[in-house]
Amino acid sequence: MPVPLAPYPTPPVPFTPPAPNAGAQSQLVCSGCRNLLMYPAGATSVCCAVCSTVTAVPAPGTEMAQLVCGGCHTLLMYIRGATSVQCSCCHTVNLAMEANQVAHVNCGSCRMLLMYQYGARSVKCAVCSFVTSVG
Repeated sequence: MPVPLAPYPTPPVPFTPPAPNAGAQSQLVCSGCRNLLMYPAGATSVCCAVCSTVTAVPAPGTEMAQLVCGGCHTLLMYIRGATSVQCSCCHTVNLAMEANQVAHVNCGSCRMLLMYQYGARSVKCAVCSFVTSVG
């Protein structure tokens, strides 16, 4: 009985890189459960698979910023330029300041680095309660 022969291997297909932005994905934080969501370029909203909350996608080119909630310490994302951000977890309203609106000083007692609003005359340390004068 004759043995069938294997066909000659086909030559490899040359690699073609994908077109720019083809299949590009971005990320945002779910406004309901705070999970990180990935979505395809061009999407206008994303439905979370965990909590089914629909989160709007910021317009292309929108600069985002982050801060830690003062109430529950959750990382919050917001559109740069906002003056306040309400936490969706604990509903604390957080003051959102740009880098040029804040200054730093070491506590006069425990040397903890403190951040305060530019122009303030003094700042109270949250660790030791010492009030440090700002020169």
